[in-house]
Amino acid sequence: MIDSAAVKAYFTGLQERIVGELERFDGKPFLRDAWTRPQGGGGISRLIEEGDFFERGGVNFSHVTGDRMPASATAHRPELAGRSWEAMGVSLVLHPRNPYCPTTHLNVRCFIATKEGEEPVWWFGGGMDLTPYYGYEEDCAHFHRTCKAALEPFGTNVHARYKKWCDEYFFLKHRNEPRGVGGIFYDDLNEGGFARCFALTQSVGDHFTAAYLPICARRRDTPYGERERDFQAYRRGRYVEFNLVWDRGTLFGLQSGGRTEAILMSLPPIVKWRYDWHPAPGSPEGKLYSDFLIPRDWN
Repeated sequence: MIDSAAVKAYFTGLQERIVGELERFDGKPFLRDAWTRPQGGGGISRLIEEGDFFERGGVNFSHVTGDRMPASATAHRPELAGRSWEAMGVSLVLHPRNPYCPTTHLNVRCFIATKEGEEPVWWFGGGMDLTPYYGYEEDCAHFHRTCKAALEPFGTNVHARYKKWCDEYFFLKHRNEPRGVGGIFYDDLNEGGFARCFALTQSVGDHFTAAYLPICARRRDTPYGERERDFQAYRRGRYVEFNLVWDRGTLFGLQSGGRTEAILMSLPPIVKWRYDWHPAPGSPEGKLYSDFLIPRDWN
């Protein structure tokens, strides 16, 4: 049985819990901005800029509805074109100021497509991933262990599948390189019934702060200078490229008439691009490419 009210209650509660933990970690409050969508639905954006720890971060909840599925949502399911729909979820991106602290992303979401006289079609999607600028083995291992723990109750092979999916999804094809060190990702999930899929999505959301904040606590006081900030801004450019060129969530938000400010809150505040730049071999910046931006088993 589909229980969209329970899903919405979980997502709004998750947003509040995560924002509360992030506010305690940073020391400054997140702005609260509720919005409505003329075509149906709305959401709540929670944003921090120039915090004590986070240079920029957003934790968004949205619940939007429409009469026809956007093209990005039917790309893999053309038979759903023309159905009415509702989509809800929580999406966050956090950009710390300290380059030794990684950027991170979490998304958990639910889609329901309906047509008169037919059974509703539903699915869940989500995941989390880590994008370091200066890599640490223990940080990556901690993040991936926590992702694995989130999925262990749902099958012995689930984590391996979703880790591989994450590595393949968060990949800049035009650069032939990963966005970061991955995590877990899944989409179009409806196997095993609504209750199982909802529980799996809840577990992913509930494990996020345990995966991410201990890394930030370990690195937040690491000294840095202009060199590290410059490299961070350069690598942030890759983040922008992925979100604007390849990300299905960004495309869905824009195609469905979502709120642009909320959709693009994932973009970092300071970014740089250079022509055909490469780090010096053996440098700390080069180590990110040689040791971390490669497919590997972190567990």
